[in-house]
Amino acid sequence: MYRDGVRVREVAITDKVDCVHEKSEFVWIGIADPTAAELRTLQQTYALHPLAVEDAFKAHQLPKVDVYGDQLFVVARTAYLEGDTIAYGETAVFVGHSHIISVRHGSMRAHTGLRTDLEATPTLLAHGVDYILHAILDFISDGYLPMVETIELEVLEMERRAIDNFLGRAEISRIFALRRELMRFQRILVPMGEVASKFVRLELPCIDKESRPYFNDVHDHVRRVQMIVDDLREVLTSVFEFSTLLEQQRTGGITRQLAAWAAILAVPTAIAGIYGMNFENMPELKTQFGYFVVLGVIASACSGLFLWFRHTKWL
Repeated sequence: MYRDGVRVREVAITDKVDCVHEKSEFVWIGIADPTAAELRTLQQTYALHPLAVEDAFKAHQLPKVDVYGDQLFVVARTAYLEGDTIAYGETAVFVGHSHIISVRHGSMRAHTGLRTDLEATPTLLAHGVDYILHAILDFISDGYLPMVETIELEVLEMERRAIDNFLGRAEISRIFALRRELMRFQRILVPMGEVASKFVRLELPCIDKESRPYFNDVHDHVRRVQMIVDDLREVLTSVFEFSTLLEQQRTGGITRQLAAWAAILAVPTAIAGIYGMNFENMPELKTQFGYFVVLGVIASACSGLFLWFRHTKWL
């Protein structure tokens, strides 16, 4: 329980606290991976809507904002890197005029540090539950950026390798895997941006007009991550296309070199084939210097072809 931005006392989920001070006195309950019984207790204690409680328990929702009378139900999705993939969690928040209840599922970042930071600034904490809601959403959206920056470093390194070498099967598979991960993440970012924008544009219970600039800041954070994700998807597509074009170019260069050498070798092969025929009436066979003349013709023709192919950059 908080009053004027200062922690007053601990409360149990079974305690119904009567907050008499307007806005600056409220209860903040944080619970992780709750049981159905714990959520039923919170539902009875704080008159939570059963549909919202059901959504908070199942934890398979896209980000959204629902209004139930004078209360709000907000769903946000957390995201973090787990090995080479993006793993997701869910945070559901029940907001009333004198209470805020956060329910976490699968999130790797607890709200303990967030609570400590907010308690260090009681003047901001005294703003009430809408400021706490902003802080939770801001905490979640801020977690997106380090993850996206890590992926960005990998993509840029992949782009550098694509310029220097052929991409192997494993690297091409990684490109498609990253594109799939970013597409899934994009499906989270779009509704998260819509959630933040609703708090800026709409009149919602428990949300004062003074708090709208804070939610606009959350919206800006989400948009920034969206722009980075869009750029990364384009870079991945460009890396694959560039690698394909580069491979075609290198393959074409090898093909031209092979064709050039085949053309050069065709000259002595043809001449040797002609003089390898077993005919008697071949007057030049009796020529005293015919052997050397033929060798000279072969050398001249091959040298001429070699210089011409070098000039045309086939060799």
